[in-house]
Formats: sequence, structure tokens, C-alpha cells
Amino acid sequence: MEKQYVEKRDKGYWIAGTRVSLDSVVLIFLDGLSPETIVAECLPVLTLEQVYGAIAYYLSHRDEINAYLKQTESEFEVLRQTTNEPAFSQKMAEARRQRQMSHS
Repeated sequence: MEKQYVEKRDKGYWIAGTRVSLDSVVLIFLDGLSPETIVAECLPVLTLEQVYGAIAYYLSHRDEINAYLKQTESEFEVLRQTTNEPAFSQKMAEARRQRQMSHS
């Protein structure tokens, strides 16, 4: 039986059994980081096997995943433009600061 490294759920692609999106791994990989660096420095919740599996999935489904990435980027841009309200932006910035403070 073949091991599944990526699953499609909630209208997205995820590393199987985790809350880590395939997008996260793929975009870091496309920025030139090695699977070892991705695990050590970016996504330590994943194993090296999971990262290699995710990259292999991406490479074998490149057209499909690239189209998905382009679509999600477009949807994010529309959302960003429609919520470009100063009060909302201020709340989001404050939430980011709080999160960073709690992780320090």
C-alpha cells in the first residue's frame, strides 16, 4: 500500500495528518530551501519524510498545484482589498504582535 503524504480537505491541500498546508512546503521549496532546511528551520513539526513526500507530490502534480496556488493568491488579494479598512488592519496588526509576544 502506497503511503499518502498529501490530502485534499477543506478546499485545500494539506500534509496528511497535520494542519500544515502543502502551500507552506511548496512555497518554501520554490524559494530554494532544501527539505532538510525546511524541517530544521521552517516547519519542525514535519518529518523529513513528510517534506520529501510533499515535494514529490507537488512535482508529480505540478500543473494542478500551480493552478491552485494561483487561485488562492487571487482570492487572498480580493479579500485583502475588500478588507482594507484601517480598523481591521489595525486589529490584525495587534493580533500579530500579540501572537509574536506569546511565542517569544
